[in-house]
Amino acid sequence: MIYNSIKSITFVSINYYNKNMENSKYPKFTFTWIGGVVLLGGLMAGTMFISLFSTFCKIVFGQNIQLKDWFLMLSNAAGFLTAIAFFDFFVVRPTTKKKLNFNFSPTNFYTYVLIFPLMIGMMFIAEFIAAQIPTTGPFFGKYYDFFTDLMNQLTSEPITMIITAVIMAPIFEEIIFRGIIQKGLMNKGVKPWKAILFSSIIFGLVHANPWQFVGAVLLGCVLGLVYYKTKSLLLPMLLHGFNNLCSSLLITYTKNESFAEAFKVSEWVILGIGIVLFSLFYYLFMKKYKVHYSEM
Repeated sequence: MIYNSIKSITFVSINYYNKNMENSKYPKFTFTWIGGVVLLGGLMAGTMFISLFSTFCKIVFGQNIQLKDWFLMLSNAAGFLTAIAFFDFFVVRPTTKKKLNFNFSPTNFYTYVLIFPLMIGMMFIAEFIAAQIPTTGPFFGKYYDFFTDLMNQLTSEPITMIITAVIMAPIFEEIIFRGIIQKGLMNKGVKPWKAILFSSIIFGLVHANPWQFVGAVLLGCVLGLVYYKTKSLLLPMLLHGFNNLCSSLLITYTKNESFAEAFKVSEWVILGIGIVLFSLFYYLFMKKYKVHYSEM
């Protein structure tokens, strides 16, 4: 009698969940290597279009827009938008019969109290690890000088840098790496921790330098955890923007992306504070905070 009751309740619950998923406005797409090719193709198509457009402006109007401060911002936006559009039209809509859509709902205030210190702890830890990577030598020296010159070009115009790094990058990158790759892998049946790690490693690799790779992977893991638990892309976007804002301010006002130098303390102090903050708020957010979030 009891067994049959439990079986009946379970059956009804599963049917209710499946029905909600079918009626959900959020498509249950999966991410495979084909999706990766589609994203890459969209990124290349968008970048190529901007290059052709800049060539057209140079020939017809005699204006080299590639020298403008906002050209890199425009180029990045075109690439990301086209990549997302390609994935929507060539992967999501044909397989789910729905358009690409994400949950951007806010959560209660206490959630923000937990996740921002968690992010700060990660940023401190990442800085210490990245500082151990050499910046001199036959390989790292030349690579670091090239990377430094590139960063100086990107930060020559503070307003453009803030718009690109603090607003545009968090929105586009979170849609692709958390909203498409991580979520698509989990929809495919990949274990959450593997999906978070895989999307974070790809996120690190696209930064194309070892110093930002470390921070990007750790950042991606925290953003992935927050997205996995809250089911909302808004929170990873805010955290990503906060991380980039801190980096932009450090570069602008201290000429060095280092909390240790900004606060005039040892790197070990930064590491210690980072470990304490990350450990404490990870426990509070992932283990102690028993709030259930859903995406229907």
